[in-house]
Amino acid sequence: MMERQVMVRGRYPGLFRPMVLLSLLLMGSLQEARVPATPTAVLWAQAPDVAGLDAMVARAQGEWPVPGLAMVIVKDGQTVLMKGYGERLMGSGEQVDEHTLFAIASNSKAFTSAALAMLVEEGRLSWDDRVQEHLPYFQLYSPYVSHEMRIRDLLSHRSGLGTYSGDLLWYGTGYTAEEVVRRARYVPQAGAFRASYGYSNLMFIAAGEVVRAVSGKPWPEFVESRILAPLGMDRTVTSTTDLAHRDNVATPHKNWIGRTEPIEWYNWDAMAAAGGIISSVSDMARWLKLQLGHGESEGLRLFSEGSSWEMWTVHTARPVSAGSRASMPSTHFRGYGLGWSLNDYLGRLIVSHGGGYDGMFSRVVLVPEEDLAVAVFTNSMTSISTAITNSVLDAYLGGEERDWSEDLLLSWRSARLAFEARQDRFQDERMEGTRPSLPMAGYTGRYGGPMYGDATVTEENGGLVLRLLPNPDLVADLTHLHHDTFLIEWRKTSAWFGKGVATFALDPLGKVAEMKLDVPNDDLWFLELEMVKR
Repeated sequence: MMERQVMVRGRYPGLFRPMVLLSLLLMGSLQEARVPATPTAVLWAQAPDVAGLDAMVARAQGEWPVPGLAMVIVKDGQTVLMKGYGERLMGSGEQVDEHTLFAIASNSKAFTSAALAMLVEEGRLSWDDRVQEHLPYFQLYSPYVSHEMRIRDLLSHRSGLGTYSGDLLWYGTGYTAEEVVRRARYVPQAGAFRASYGYSNLMFIAAGEVVRAVSGKPWPEFVESRILAPLGMDRTVTSTTDLAHRDNVATPHKNWIGRTEPIEWYNWDAMAAAGGIISSVSDMARWLKLQLGHGESEGLRLFSEGSSWEMWTVHTARPVSAGSRASMPSTHFRGYGLGWSLNDYLGRLIVSHGGGYDGMFSRVVLVPEEDLAVAVFTNSMTSISTAITNSVLDAYLGGEERDWSEDLLLSWRSARLAFEARQDRFQDERMEGTRPSLPMAGYTGRYGGPMYGDATVTEENGGLVLRLLPNPDLVADLTHLHHDTFLIEWRKTSAWFGKGVATFALDPLGKVAEMKLDVPNDDLWFLELEMVKR
């Protein structure tokens, strides 16, 4: 009891005080009846002070380099807090509200799983159908895996591909979703099929193509007509091209240490089924209620309770790291279901997902046993959404006092400093006094491979210019660094990466045979690109 009193007098004064009084009254009546008292943590978990949570979010938004965010909490079928904080565009004075549109990125994956669940219930496919039954062209790194890959495998990150592997195929390219899937055969294997976890956007793109093949409707049309419209999610769209017809739209921002800058919206149409939805917390509240209702909300049923639990069942186990055990000791397992991440926390099942888009991060968390859900959308690339959702969970589930915002802000700053140091390393470790093996013209030409396509290196104004042809935004100036390695400086700011290097390998005759690209980042693997001299 004393420990809990300390928590009430801590960083969030008043957050639990009403329930303390109720706890004392209930404990007294229970003692009179000679019945053991219910632990106060359970009592407090029922109704934390919403005003205290509101103040916590406002304070966090002011501490982090986050221009704006929106959040919603749903409890017992009711929306208990739904609000915007900060600005849609840094310095504009345009306030975020509950109707402001943000990219929810990979939180779209649950919509794809739900779409397939609906088709399963209609008898139009089975979770255990071979993918090739619906996409005959589907191939991966192995004939066996290509043949054995099932629908549920697409949705559970156990294909044997590496995390984020092949994402340059859809990022900013002109490739359609089908073409991305066709090129996936050239993406290298990273782990064992069905025995390793590798987060794969490509497989969710394939799942979207299964929706199209089975229903006869492209993924966006199916989701809009069968999920968004019935739920009344009227402001939600599936493409950045739809934003021209919407107002109250947040602007993405990129974060560096010490500065935050707005960047342009980036089209993700080719990977819409993996991350293309743009929504507001007002609309998202409807989706959260459907999820907590196991596919039913306000008399509308989209999928069955059985399908809900199928999606919330671990299909791929994930390790609980030493860091996670230290940070959240009540978490004993982690895994991935069908479009959802799964773990336990404070004795409850947690169903959640994060979303990372160019300049916007989001998080959605469900606690089915408590009929509780929270969503946080932001127009920055930080972990504030995790700090907020963790704080909400602790408030409702009786967690110990902890300032998640302070802790995760320190972690984010440390990680960001390390990230920026990775990009500066090439110049910091430059070997002085070296020269290129060839004149500039010797490095020019066309390079490429079957997975990604071609790139060119041309001589312009006395320097070299790199162009990755599938993505017209990937144009960079090459400056000699040392030996046959050149510094890559992109002409357009990217949300995900900065400087890198291009290294040219020479054949025994002294001519360029291949170009290797190394662009440090955590999402797009340039080292995967085969760039053989044509």
